[in-house]
Amino acid sequence: MKFKNDKFRKKRGGYTRLLKIICEKCGSSVCLYQKDGPGNLRRMYLDRIIDPSVSLSRKDLSCSNGHILGVKIIYEKENRPAFRLFVESVTKKIVKNT
Repeated sequence: MKFKNDKFRKKRGGYTRLLKIICEKCGSSVCLYQKDGPGNLRRMYLDRIIDPSVSLSRKDLSCSNGHILGVKIIYEKENRPAFRLFVESVTKKIVKNT
């Protein structure tokens, strides 16, 4: 799997990792996500979501069991569509890129 290498990744220092996003309540897998830069996962940009197991066209991000994990926003600094995650709604695990 190849990481996206664009101006947003370069702006955050070029450091990236692949995360498996899991619902905190039920443990169901939501997607894989390319996280660029350091810091907490507060929002997930739509162009960085890989292999989603849920619909991304809805106004909210919810797991397959219906637990709401976040809401869709336009991140104004970069004018990018994203999901703003609720605090402690997801668990993330780093996936080794092969």
